[in-house]
Amino acid sequence: MHTIDGSRGEGGGQILRTSLALSMITGTPVRITNIRARRAKPGLMRQHLTAVQAAAGVSKARVEGAAVGSREIVFTPSAVTPGDHSFSIGTAGSTTLILQTVLPALILASGPSRLILEGGTHNPMAPPFEFLDRAFLPLLRRMGPAVDVTLERAGFYPAGGGRLSVTVNPIVQLQGLDLLERGPLRNRRGTVLLANLPAHIADREMKKLAELTNWGATHLEVRHVDSAGPGNAVLLELESENVTEVFTAFGETGVSAEAVADKAVREMRSYLKTDVPVGEHLADQLLLPLALAGSGSYRTLPLSRHARTQMELIPEFLDVRIGVVDEGEGRERVRVGN
Repeated sequence: MHTIDGSRGEGGGQILRTSLALSMITGTPVRITNIRARRAKPGLMRQHLTAVQAAAGVSKARVEGAAVGSREIVFTPSAVTPGDHSFSIGTAGSTTLILQTVLPALILASGPSRLILEGGTHNPMAPPFEFLDRAFLPLLRRMGPAVDVTLERAGFYPAGGGRLSVTVNPIVQLQGLDLLERGPLRNRRGTVLLANLPAHIADREMKKLAELTNWGATHLEVRHVDSAGPGNAVLLELESENVTEVFTAFGETGVSAEAVADKAVREMRSYLKTDVPVGEHLADQLLLPLALAGSGSYRTLPLSRHARTQMELIPEFLDVRIGVVDEGEGRERVRVGN
């Protein structure tokens, strides 16, 4: 039994999700204590409980302590079981984070899988569907497995009600991946998502995007999406030769449309000025697949606390080294391998 202190590092749900993923892959029973200890409301929220239940369903695990508010669980996995799985959060909690929990095990499983995930698809504190579809999964497919995701219905906070369909065709051994150069810019796109809100919000965001980016009308669009409740997001996509990055800002009560557009542009500009291929959130997402492959490297912005916590946790389950070199001027190089 391996014990993980959930208060370490960033002290949030990422420790839970990564520990569950690695427990399933390696067959190692885990006791996770002090779950989400650094959050305002510690313990399992509905979203995190669903992640535990999803991991248990995929690996036929025995679980102790799986309840809303629980600060400790014991998770004992059995065999990872590919096939059809369906999980509903019941709130606007992030479906993409549920996928993050079970996908690493399923891409190495003995057969294909299909997942239906219901809940939030566009959450301020999680990767939105477009990041998963355009930035992360294309890189994962380059490593071997065929993973495709379809947005059947959008789910914004707080209403939720979204639905993702995911197909997974696994591979026996992941291939390493090196992302050291961004390569020439091939395309750029700015998208405003709007659901059940006045059209002037999107109009103002579009006007601000055009002003800040100098992108023409062919690179900017408003997309009205089907959703159970109201929602708004600004997405900026940069497609380069070697990588696509997606930057997102969400509309919030009391925050102007112009401020939402400005936030997305500032994040994109921070990425552009460093000339690295991998942005902050993608750097976090790539660590576990590269560790499972046993090799890989990428250049990125200074690593977040999320990513550094991942770096410390992964070698406790896998025989792999993860090193970081500070290249100066806001750039770091991450290397995975022995």
